[in-house]
Amino acid sequence: MADQSIPKARTPGTAAGKSEAASAEEGISRRRLLGTAGATGLVLGTAGAAVGYGAAPSEATAPLTSLGTDRAMFHGKHQPGITDALQSRGHLVAFDLAAGAGRKEAAALLRRWSETARRLMAGEPSAHDDTDVARDAGPSSLTVTFGFGHSFFGRTGLEKQRPAALDPLPEFSSDHLDKNRSNGDLWVQIGANDALVAFHALRAIQKDAGAAARIRWQMNGFNRSPGATAHPMTARNLMGQIDGTRNPKPAESDFDQRIFVPAKGEPAWMSNGSYAVVRRIRMLLDDWEKLSLKAQEDVIGRRKSDGAALSGGTETTAMDLEKTDSQGNPVVPINAHARITRPDQNGGAAMLRRPFSFHDGIDADGVPDAGLLFICWQADPLRGFVPVQRKLDRGDALSKFIRHESSGLFAVPGGAAEGEYVGQKLLEG
Repeated sequence: MADQSIPKARTPGTAAGKSEAASAEEGISRRRLLGTAGATGLVLGTAGAAVGYGAAPSEATAPLTSLGTDRAMFHGKHQPGITDALQSRGHLVAFDLAAGAGRKEAAALLRRWSETARRLMAGEPSAHDDTDVARDAGPSSLTVTFGFGHSFFGRTGLEKQRPAALDPLPEFSSDHLDKNRSNGDLWVQIGANDALVAFHALRAIQKDAGAAARIRWQMNGFNRSPGATAHPMTARNLMGQIDGTRNPKPAESDFDQRIFVPAKGEPAWMSNGSYAVVRRIRMLLDDWEKLSLKAQEDVIGRRKSDGAALSGGTETTAMDLEKTDSQGNPVVPINAHARITRPDQNGGAAMLRRPFSFHDGIDADGVPDAGLLFICWQADPLRGFVPVQRKLDRGDALSKFIRHESSGLFAVPGGAAEGEYVGQKLLEG
């Protein structure tokens, strides 16, 4: 981590004769002990109001580790929380506009939310009645992302601006959906690398809703913490499988074309935006864990240890779909999850998966209520999520061990420019 010009606080109880150099050396060692490995995002290299709410001029503040100072930017071409690295804590929350609330109230709400998100992502307190939950922390890679559901447009009189891509998802045979935990007028995704920073943002967003909107549903998730592995690697899910190997990469030439609405796309207010499919997928872990390692790997089509395809190589080696064993059977089973979801097996359909795991305790039958908060991003869900899910519906080996329990589709407009709020082109256009 780069040095920061912040005075080091004197440690209570330090002997009066201890040298300045020794104190400085101790501070450096402590920072090394706290660790900086695995942090992602943009590093905020200056002290003050943007780090831990700042310190009064008379106060001395020890520098944060790089995990705390990592900062994502609110303003930009795209909203944050789409291409940013996975965070260790997440909250998903959907709101419905209150009775009588319409376009005017929605615009005021998005203006409040955008300002709150901008401040919190910079490590500053919210503008009104801050709870102080995150007072001692920096931005911690916080991102806040906003989207609109199908029903939002009817409630605000903006039906003519509703994108065709936001048509309700078709029904799938694997669905066991709880309507009370699905869809919604407005959707907010919160992610951070500190649990208190994430909760602080959730609380601020909830309070900002005021009388304009009420919570429809909320879900909480997690991922592995940055720096928990010896080197950066693809995340694992609660089945123990490496999950997300074939995700599109921003460096790929067609990434923006597959994930984001073109700058001159339709409707115009969705320029540089994306569509998020959100699914709560329960993993039937008791059944899954009864399988042998080989049986688990056959279901997925990849080795559990390193994510490599069963046809050989490393995690990133292209899967050989034609390779057979000594009996002439495909090495990667025909119904293996990784085989069925390949873009080249689905007309090039691609989506950026950016999930969180969840564990909401044990149900009445003593079974873990745990699984995946599946979030995928694409320029058009009818060409991204839908064809892949239809194919999975017809014969995915994994379907016996998962249950889709809630679902939502949201239009996520492009990022807000300086001085604008998210969705302004829709609400004031």
